[in-house]
Amino acid sequence: MSEAPLDDDPSTWRCYRHPDREGAVRCRRCERPICTDDMIQAPVGFQCPECVRGSGTTVRTIRDVAAANRPLVTQAIVALCVLAFLPSLAGGGTMGRGSGGFVRDLGLFGPAVAAGEWYRVFTSAFLHAGLIHIGFNMWLLWQLGGMLEPALGRLRYGLVAYTALVSGSFGVLLLSPRALTVGASGIVFGLMGAAFLAMRARGVDPMQTGIGGLILINLLLTFTIPGISIGGHVGGLVGGATAGWLLLDRPPQMAGVVAALAAAVTAGCFLVA
Repeated sequence: MSEAPLDDDPSTWRCYRHPDREGAVRCRRCERPICTDDMIQAPVGFQCPECVRGSGTTVRTIRDVAAANRPLVTQAIVALCVLAFLPSLAGGGTMGRGSGGFVRDLGLFGPAVAAGEWYRVFTSAFLHAGLIHIGFNMWLLWQLGGMLEPALGRLRYGLVAYTALVSGSFGVLLLSPRALTVGASGIVFGLMGAAFLAMRARGVDPMQTGIGGLILINLLLTFTIPGISIGGHVGGLVGGATAGWLLLDRPPQMAGVVAALAAAVTAGCFLVA
């Protein structure tokens, strides 16, 4: 195995397909310079589109890979939360006819759920009570989702987020059913639990990374600051960690029943709630 000698002449270090662009690497097969748009991941190094087509391999550029790994589920959750919060910025207030109207009509409230308004179990997760509330939740959601969604895939990531949402709502209805509760904190705590399990499944000690400390700090805040939903946070953490364990860190002999167990946990949490 040999490497092509470096060429110091800038005029020859230009993408052969886009002469106005500087070459980023050389094609592994033909050794012609290629820019980032033409770099195609190969088993070893990168190849140009012509060499890939000649080998019969499916063409996937760096841009294609980036687009496939975009955290679309995370972006959708953030967009829904922001859209639901926008009316409050127009002067609706926390409990007025702006976003407060949504809080009153769609927030999680035990007696209303018992009266048949079961949709509150889900809609409450996309509502927030103030700028600090939504800002902190969206920041954590964006960070955790950007890390987890590409690693898990959209389907499994969506299952984790959904289970955390339902489990968080279950925790609220169990511990404080008469409190009007809103926020995506259940999802956020669930993602923290899943991230903890994802690192452990890959041989990384979560306590040596930021995720272990993040969970401990947020649990400390949950139990010491008044007005924070203990049931929503702990319920979401347990649900997300459970889903993460089933999908990532399960014993090998459970591989055939993972989907059934995950569905059973989700359905059970919803029915109990």
